[in-house]
Amino acid sequence: MTPPVLANAAARRLFLHLHALAEPPSGPARGADLAALIDRIGFVQVDSIATVERAHHMILFARRAAYQPGSLAPLVERDRRLFEHWTHDASILPVHHFGHWRHRFARDEGRLRANWRRWFREGWEQQFDTILTRIARDGPVTAAEVGGDEARGHGGWWDWHPSKTALEWLWRTGRLAITRREAFRKVYDLTERVIPAAHRAARPDLAETIEWACAAALDRLGFATSGEIAAYWKAATPDEAAAWCRAALAAGRIEEVRIAAADGQLRRAFAWPGLTDAAAAAPEPPGRLRVLSPFDPALRDRDRAERLFGFRYRIEVFVPEAQRRFGYYVFPLLEGSRLVGRIDMKAERDRGVLAVRALWPEPGVRFGRERGARLAAELDRVARFAGCAGVAFGNGWLRDPA
Repeated sequence: MTPPVLANAAARRLFLHLHALAEPPSGPARGADLAALIDRIGFVQVDSIATVERAHHMILFARRAAYQPGSLAPLVERDRRLFEHWTHDASILPVHHFGHWRHRFARDEGRLRANWRRWFREGWEQQFDTILTRIARDGPVTAAEVGGDEARGHGGWWDWHPSKTALEWLWRTGRLAITRREAFRKVYDLTERVIPAAHRAARPDLAETIEWACAAALDRLGFATSGEIAAYWKAATPDEAAAWCRAALAAGRIEEVRIAAADGQLRRAFAWPGLTDAAAAAPEPPGRLRVLSPFDPALRDRDRAERLFGFRYRIEVFVPEAQRRFGYYVFPLLEGSRLVGRIDMKAERDRGVLAVRALWPEPGVRFGRERGARLAAELDRVARFAGCAGVAFGNGWLRDPA
């Protein structure tokens, strides 16, 4: 039987629809509605860089224009609808997934220990009981509140003092949880004080977690290789995801498909039956421009985004300034179902402006009058969201195509 073929435009439309980017960014953006949006897209990556606003807020604002940064914390810290842990990186997730993370905790116990013993200063494993006893007795702590006279580094990944390392380890392996953040610093507490009892009581076995991780990833990706399925939550290993795909294919639960990449090549993937019908039913994304976070779930897999959209994106935060092709923190621009450029900008709140330093269109994209008007409207929205009164364009801001 010949595998179904999905045209590139249809694949992009379906993928954006599944990531809540194929509809106008309207509707409520707080409480249960905001929690449902995060559940729909799976997770929101947490990042400290606030060039305009922090990544988790930019992700949600791109989907709901009414979103305000103060709406997220209550869902994590008060209502406990969400919790913070790792997918591919630190992320905010629906708390009803917590049971599946128990296998992640156990896996990290074994997988990370040898590496952490090499990477960090000695003594962190000896701090476990001291830290747990202190938190049980005195309540939540930040890393700055533990460690006493331990030697302090410069705050980087490799300079964690032993108690900070122990806190992170106890969080990564499930004995502590993040109860809140204060000025973006994690505040750690005992897991039983943070995660609601009903979710702590969930004990899916490994097979159930693999089934959930793979099926839920495919729900949100629409079509994927086994490697992409494994990478989505990182709750199943590549081997586990490959085995799940083989078994699901043999049972007729999924089908093999061919997806047309932006360069016209057909690539093998898996999908639920009826992929072409699902893509045909997906709405056409509105033509407005949207600024996306570099850590948007739709772009997290850089290779997939490049294949699907023909858009090569690499964040240059850690690239020396003289070697950067674009800028420190450059935002992709989505128009309809195309990524049409990237923009380097910063909220300069002391001046009250969103300062646009440079915009690089994609090849074949012109920023004429109509597209320029759409850009101006989006930048005005972003400026207000970032607490700025207006937008200021630097000299020579519109560059040659990337």
